[in-house]
Amino acid sequence: MSGNEIITGVLHRNSWAVLRQFTAARIALGRTGASLPTEELLKFGLAHAQARDAVHQPFISEDLANQLADSGLQTLIVNSAAPDRATYLRRPDLGRKLSSQSREQLCAWPDKQADILLVIGDGLSSKAVHRQAIPLVMALRPYLQTLGLSLAPIVLAHQSRVALGDDAGECLQAKAVVMLIGERPGLSSPDSLGIYMTWGPNTRRLESERNCISNIRPEGLDYPQAAFKLAWLLEQSFQRRLSGVQLKDESDNPALHVRVTPTDLTGNHVRILS
Repeated sequence: MSGNEIITGVLHRNSWAVLRQFTAARIALGRTGASLPTEELLKFGLAHAQARDAVHQPFISEDLANQLADSGLQTLIVNSAAPDRATYLRRPDLGRKLSSQSREQLCAWPDKQADILLVIGDGLSSKAVHRQAIPLVMALRPYLQTLGLSLAPIVLAHQSRVALGDDAGECLQAKAVVMLIGERPGLSSPDSLGIYMTWGPNTRRLESERNCISNIRPEGLDYPQAAFKLAWLLEQSFQRRLSGVQLKDESDNPALHVRVTPTDLTGNHVRILS
């Protein structure tokens, strides 16, 4: 018997079990002989099923569009070049670009050249989008208003990968694109949302030219924190005209919390992060 185990009948309980209250990670599971306890096997099976469900759950974009409309935000619904979920999972490349019909729709949109384009895409977890996207957008809006940055109609994208935001941003001629997308489900987080921010979106952008904020959910990075980080990155991106590996997230540095938005962007000097 390991020195870290306590035997109760035939069940070997790990003495580290007290640490489980501090993390959702699977630690100190105990054992029965050479196997996991039945309870832990059942919990694992449930978590695996929840992760699979998150991947295959349909994205009901109309629900999000209605909620955003109630807040005065306009939306456009588009599709990637992947015609269905099965194709999307087999062909990641098709999820990175708009369908020809959707691209024509966005490129024909009359009111272009907004500062920010928000794209909400189902990604690999529409559950994450349905749970986290609206609260995050609401937390972000005051920052955008304070920065004086204009917002294009929010694009709701089916069967989308991260790079689809660049395609949409290029069509709408936005200065920067922010993609909110469902992350690959984990066994303890089937509803985690990710943010990808890119300056000067176009279809030639590389992955290294994006900034990422991940694990957005109440149990991870909460909405106020995520909105603050994104606002900080956006402000810096507009000042420096770049994003990605050249733009380090230093939003937790107190010395950098006071910034003034450039007058050539907004016409006003505004301190937002003091």
